[in-house]
Amino acid sequence: MIKKIALGVLAIVVLILGLAAMKPDSFSVRRSIAVKATPEKIASLLTDFHQWASWSPWEKLDPNMKRIFSGAASGKGAVYEWEGNSDVGKGRMEIVDASTPSRTVVKLAFFQPVESHSTTEFTLTPQGDSTNVTWYMHGPMPFVSKLMTVFMNMDDMIGKDFDKGLAQLKTAAEK
Repeated sequence: MIKKIALGVLAIVVLILGLAAMKPDSFSVRRSIAVKATPEKIASLLTDFHQWASWSPWEKLDPNMKRIFSGAASGKGAVYEWEGNSDVGKGRMEIVDASTPSRTVVKLAFFQPVESHSTTEFTLTPQGDSTNVTWYMHGPMPFVSKLMTVFMNMDDMIGKDFDKGLAQLKTAAEK
């Protein structure tokens, strides 16, 4: 009986590992929203990490989060590091391109709870009296992340935060 249970558990573990191995080597998440504001106004909220508190979906998850701003005041070379509770973890962002007002690229590194590295891009496209804002994140998918995606969908998991953040960005920019 114990042998059958052990074989069953082993079969489940092998199945999960096999499913993880078949996952793609990279991930991407993309969301967009129309904002009734100029690209310049929206870009000012994106290229200055001090402004992220007004719209980022993660800023209010830990009221005691430690924040360190360094590098340029805004735009290319601006750096934002944080350390907080398990909801926000520990990480670092650096703006590596700020072709304001049309594009902002951020190099993103999480160190805790799980180490990961990705790139985040914001693209601003004027459309009449509005601006279409696209938030796009992409990066490598290490095996540990592939294992997690056997049980959860990365797009759904991150996408809901992007939707919330874009809605808050819209509110901040339309003031």
